[in-house]
Amino acid sequence: MVGKVTVTQGEFAGWKTYDTHGTFDQVVGPFYFRPDPDGRMRCAFRAEAKHMNMGGRMHGGCLMTFADIALFQTAYQEMEGKNGVTVQLDSTLVDGVYEGELVEATGEVVRAGGSLIFVRGQITVEARTVMTFSGVIRKFTPRA
Repeated sequence: MVGKVTVTQGEFAGWKTYDTHGTFDQVVGPFYFRPDPDGRMRCAFRAEAKHMNMGGRMHGGCLMTFADIALFQTAYQEMEGKNGVTVQLDSTLVDGVYEGELVEATGEVVRAGGSLIFVRGQITVEARTVMTFSGVIRKFTPRA
């Protein structure tokens, strides 16, 4: 059974992650998440050598993957226990990320309707914005 697990050791002790060994997000990540005191979800990971491009900065595809993870974590309450798919994800890369840096994402639900959830957010390293993103999730009930 795949599910959320709470990290018990290391830098991300107390954060949650998914126990999804071998899936794309675990191979690229792992990515961690927890609610801030105001209830908004915060996602994070530590930049490693595997995340870098040939220029020594984080690969844009890694940031896009992280943005997609943050999109769903931000919309978690609006998902109402249903599954969802990303139908749109827009991004603006603003600055580079370097190995060893702590990468964090926060966001907000702009609008949630019956089947669509609109989210916007930002990815930061310390006080530096490195990417902004917005996206749309379509939620659905899986077929039996």
